Amino acid sequence: MTLLSLADIHAAARRLDDVTVRTPLLPCPWAGDAARSLLLKPENLQVTGSFKLRGAYNRLASLSAEERRRGVVAQSSGNHGKALAYAGRLLGVEVTVVVPGTAAQVKVDAIRHQGATVREVPAAELATTTRMLAEEYGYVVVPPFDDLGIIAGQGTVGSEIFEQTARLGVVPDTVVVPVSGGGLISGVAAALKQLLPGIRVVGVEPELAADARESLHSGHRVSWPTRLTGRTIADGMRSSSVGTIPFAHIQEYVDDIVTVSEDEIRDTVAVLARESHIVVEPSGAVATAAYLHRGDDLPAGKLYVCVVSGGNIDSGGLPHAVHCRPPAAVLPEPARRTMALEMRDRCERCERPLLIEAPSARICSYECTFCVSCSDAMQDTCPNCGGELVARPRRTPSATAEPTNGPPGR
Repeated sequence: MTLLSLADIHAAARRLDDVTVRTPLLPCPWAGDAARSLLLKPENLQVTGSFKLRGAYNRLASLSAEERRRGVVAQSSGNHGKALAYAGRLLGVEVTVVVPGTAAQVKVDAIRHQGATVREVPAAELATTTRMLAEEYGYVVVPPFDDLGIIAGQGTVGSEIFEQTARLGVVPDTVVVPVSGGGLISGVAAALKQLLPGIRVVGVEPELAADARESLHSGHRVSWPTRLTGRTIADGMRSSSVGTIPFAHIQEYVDDIVTVSEDEIRDTVAVLARESHIVVEPSGAVATAAYLHRGDDLPAGKLYVCVVSGGNIDSGGLPHAVHCRPPAAVLPEPARRTMALEMRDRCERCERPLLIEAPSARICSYECTFCVSCSDAMQDTCPNCGGELVARPRRTPSATAEPTNGPPGR
């Protein structure tokens, strides 16, 4: 398989000039000590809120005139679709985006705001619906990660890190990058390993969606079902598997992939807001979470660069990500029963007491509960853990001391 060249990445950088933000490297004195220091590459500062604009614009700018006339279609959990919609508006290309029903509403609304057509389907039907629309209407399919043009655009993150650290007169020992479908880490690793052969590049993903780590360690692509990857709070990292092209780059250039817990992700969202004054979505926080919480899993070194991949989080999502507890399904049974007692008395989203002021609230299959006002504003999937939301009779805070049974089928 043909891998990305530096020439491909440099060509992408020329196309992106004056379109994307050359995001800075932010020093983090709060995260350093005598042994090591941290720089952040905050891609949440891009105009569309994530690194995805780099790949999306590069891919659309490479289309022929005939392909632009046909329009494009893509599947996306949100950020790729938003970036594609924005790039399509700049270049005059019609864009259709197929999103899962579990996508964050703030991302779906942003895609529509940019003028793209949105089709919402169950997560398991994303690929088939995208293919069907392409066949029916003649759209060009623009994958979120399994495409060399997309990867070349994301690779400009890596070339910028090289150029920026060189101007600072430093050489990073390790660059830490989020992994979902693999487009970002493929481009970053391809750029950095060709520019700095001695550098280490490490990927990070949630423990609840660790298909990429398993793939790298086993030597072949592994797929996790969406019912498993959908458990993580990091909604941009619920891909079932890395792409074929990204996996070839990961095998060639990536040193390791490590995982972080849901609590570590939440904690890092809060830390980045408090200490670096940046708003980061859970998916964007995983690389920094590895530096803060899994330092022993990373290669030894003095200077680390962590890529913050995005910041598209809704207005209620930041406090929810910071304060909510892990899904009960990932806890041992005694802790699960205790948490069920505690959390059924308060809304998981706004934390107000669940009073008997309406006939019912909703609860997900992993015991996350929501008050009526919050559940009415949500879709049918829990924004905390991805579980299905079902109706449940309301209890007062002083009600029974024993936990009730879970939802049907539990």
